[in-house]
Amino acid sequence: MTANSRCSVAEPPGLETQRREIESLLRESELQTGDSWYVVDRRWFDQWKEFVESGDQNSSSFPGQIDNTELFEDLDSYHMKERLAENEDFVLVPAEAWHKLLLWYGMVDGQPALERKVVDLPSTLKVEVYPVEVFLCLHSNMENIITAQFSRTDSIHTIQAAVCQAFSVPPGSECRLWMKSSDSSCERLRNVHMSVLDSCLSSGMTVIMEMRNADGTWPSSRPQIMRNSVEDQDSYRGQPGVCGLTNLGNTCFMNSALQCLSNTPPLTEYFLQSSYLEELNFTNPLGMKGEIAEAYADVIKQMWSGRHYSVVPRVFKTKVGHFASQFLGYQQHDSQELLSFLLDGLHEDLNRVKNKEYIELRDADRRPDQEVAEEAWRNHRRRNDSVIVDTFHGLFKSTLVCPECNKVSVTFDPFCYLSVPLPVSKERVMEVFFVSLDPHAKPVQHRVVVPKAGKVSDLCVALSEMIDVLPKQMVVADVFNHRFYKIYNPEESLSCILDRDDIFVYELSVQDEDAVLLALYLRERSQYRDYGSGSSSYGTTLFGHPLLLRVPRGSCSREELYQLFLQRLVRYVRPPDPSEELEEEEEDDDEEELYKSQTNGFSDDEKEVEEAAGPAAPQPCCSHAPNNQSDAAAPTEAEPDASCAQSSLDQGDATVSNGSINPTGPACGAAAANTSTAPDDTSTCGDAGVAAGSEPPAEPAPPSCGATEGNEEDKQEEACSLSPPPNQLPVKRRACRRRRRSLFTIQAVNSNGTTERGMGEGGSAVSFSSQPYVAIDWDQDMKKRFYNENEAERYVKHSSMEVPQQQTTVQLQECIELFTTRETLEEENPWYCPVCKKHQLATKKLDLWSLPEVLIIHLKRFSYTKFTREKLDTIVDFPLRDLDFSSFLLRKSVSDEEPPSRYDLIAVSNHYGGLRDGHYTSYAQNKDSAQWYYFDDSKVTYASEEQIVTNAAYVLFYHRQDKIRKPTLPAPNDGSASSHFANDITSCKDQEAGQGASYITMETD
Repeated sequence: MTANSRCSVAEPPGLETQRREIESLLRESELQTGDSWYVVDRRWFDQWKEFVESGDQNSSSFPGQIDNTELFEDLDSYHMKERLAENEDFVLVPAEAWHKLLLWYGMVDGQPALERKVVDLPSTLKVEVYPVEVFLCLHSNMENIITAQFSRTDSIHTIQAAVCQAFSVPPGSECRLWMKSSDSSCERLRNVHMSVLDSCLSSGMTVIMEMRNADGTWPSSRPQIMRNSVEDQDSYRGQPGVCGLTNLGNTCFMNSALQCLSNTPPLTEYFLQSSYLEELNFTNPLGMKGEIAEAYADVIKQMWSGRHYSVVPRVFKTKVGHFASQFLGYQQHDSQELLSFLLDGLHEDLNRVKNKEYIELRDADRRPDQEVAEEAWRNHRRRNDSVIVDTFHGLFKSTLVCPECNKVSVTFDPFCYLSVPLPVSKERVMEVFFVSLDPHAKPVQHRVVVPKAGKVSDLCVALSEMIDVLPKQMVVADVFNHRFYKIYNPEESLSCILDRDDIFVYELSVQDEDAVLLALYLRERSQYRDYGSGSSSYGTTLFGHPLLLRVPRGSCSREELYQLFLQRLVRYVRPPDPSEELEEEEEDDDEEELYKSQTNGFSDDEKEVEEAAGPAAPQPCCSHAPNNQSDAAAPTEAEPDASCAQSSLDQGDATVSNGSINPTGPACGAAAANTSTAPDDTSTCGDAGVAAGSEPPAEPAPPSCGATEGNEEDKQEEACSLSPPPNQLPVKRRACRRRRRSLFTIQAVNSNGTTERGMGEGGSAVSFSSQPYVAIDWDQDMKKRFYNENEAERYVKHSSMEVPQQQTTVQLQECIELFTTRETLEEENPWYCPVCKKHQLATKKLDLWSLPEVLIIHLKRFSYTKFTREKLDTIVDFPLRDLDFSSFLLRKSVSDEEPPSRYDLIAVSNHYGGLRDGHYTSYAQNKDSAQWYYFDDSKVTYASEEQIVTNAAYVLFYHRQDKIRKPTLPAPNDGSASSHFANDITSCKDQEAGQGASYITMETD
């Protein structure tokens, strides 16, 4: 109220009356929030006091009109001077006193009344003499700025309304505010219900308003949008919701969950209509300060703008990782786990309950279920009230029975989704290759049924029933990349064998107490030395399939092993024809020439002497000293200094008795592997001849394929006489002789197939203290001539492989029945009985009581038990329409007011792959056109209903029929269906598909 002229002034009362009334108002008026007080110039007020105290109406101290001129910086803007002090520069009078003074004296023309509000600041009430003065502008035109004043108790919503009014913003526009300080830093004014004071908005700051673009983005932070071409950026118009999500690096799990939620009509419409803005909860300690809800809203509005092929959800991914550290980085995760976090986060960010009250839960205590259920639901809604509860929450009944005192505990608990188990078969089908003891027989591929929680011995028993071989004569191994990844113990669990593993079962000879299990690898030597390793050795490469053989310890000399290996490989290793020239001439004059002329640096003459030499001399042996090792016992050229020769692989000396070799004691003279010796540091003699009168050599162990030239050679060597002790051997020899060349050489190796140094005790090459591994090394020319690779890779299929493997199929209703089946609690999760006063393994039963509008069903495909960890690839046959839950609801008497219990499918999250890797996609039905689409990260294609039910279905979304609205758009023509490829990112599935690839290459007969 202002007075601009004397004519509006009423006749004032007497001076004493004026003084008494004004002083009474000043003395009795108290500050109350929201009341108005007025600023009056101190000099004018003092003069008025002097005037009324004088008692003379004609006194020269008459104050005249109320004049606040001294309080203004200028008379154009009437802006108050800064830093004016109360009771020094001005006084504050309550509104009633101001109106009386104004009525009696009026006010100088043009001056505004300085009305100020009482504000409730922290711990005090005060008149806000200086309101917050800010600058207002739009993001689209930041040069057009206006000034406005707001109280510290005004809400940000008040400022937003003032900006909309000042700049004529169209009603219904979605806006957001930023505050910009003098240092040019901007901060979001997220909570529009927060006060100016709590938002730290101070005078001199600028408030900027921006409005959401038509494509769902914000002008201030336009995200990356994947498009086919630059020309499409503003011209593309597509079906709203039919939009891909770019894979940021193993984020297919997030994309799959987002696509399913995006095609959940009630939730999406809630965000598209911006209803969430009024329900953002910034104070909930369990929430994320509204950030998850806003980030999700941005993604949804961009996807449903109809202007993008694909959206990059990087901001959303960052927000999720910020509030849930398990989703930080770019590791693969579970789409259901993200879905659970997201629904909970959205609920807390949008919870309409600002202050959750404490509610003490009561036991059912034999009250009717209806009463207990209604009470539980009321209590739940008193603390949890959001769009998530409205859409996704249901109620189930939990019944626990104590096995000792029969105490029955009944509770009703809310749920957001149902995690239903899949019927788990107690058996599994395994495919294995059986390698017979018959060297002429090809491997046979079998399909056997074994107990899922069984042992390796159960696999042998099952296979034994097919092939009539005793289980104790079998050993099971996992073959990977031409080597044994693992040789299994019969008592090991079958759960450690994956379906993708290449399992070989080897038939062994009848077990002998003195027998040893020998693992045999095949290696090929390269033509060139590997000088980079520092050893000047020849490189080797594994090839073919490894073998397992049971060999008596007493028959482990290299000659016997050579013959045994030749016999075992006879199917694909051709014995040399007698007419073929395999002899070489060697001369001992030059050490290097001698090394070149011998196979792996050893002569057969030296080999025969070493086999008969007796206890080894103390001198070290090395491949650089070519005269100290036998041919069959030599290390490969790949590792010339790796292992020393020995006469027998079991650390026993070999002696010749009647032409046969017998182990007689400790290890022979194999010495330090890495010791280099001079050429004359030898332990055997190379020119020892056949002793006169020696008996013919004994026939070596069982050559079923007939004697080869290799056999003849070894027989002659076994017949050689003993040589003098090593310390009596000549240092240098000059002898020319011809030797028979072996097809391959034998080398002790480690489990990886690489030469092992210092494996045995006492410097021996091989130790039987652990599983022994031996490799036979082939020169490239010998392998090419005598090794038939095509034959080695052949195998045959057993009749069990011809029987088509039936894909297990279960009905979704079976899974739901299994969910409601009574079970006994596990030891890790007991229940505390209030009667027994201790934890009990009670029986538990879950029953469905009420169902939500949108029902999420999680199929528990990942099974974790004490015995197994696996992914169940069972096909769950789920209906696309008319899923009826009436038979599963515990409450049978449904009134007319209760919603129906029939559901239609609207979305599916799929998982392809196994436990360690995989790829997520989704099927979803567009709410506007009712057309099904297949979402694979940034790619979107039309889908038919026949494609939806697969063994990859992981999370199902069902919408209750009474809430489904009719499509607003016609379904697109399938004939014109096209894929949107938006800068296609290679999916996790493609990247990970090769990780489990088998290195076994076999051809079937």
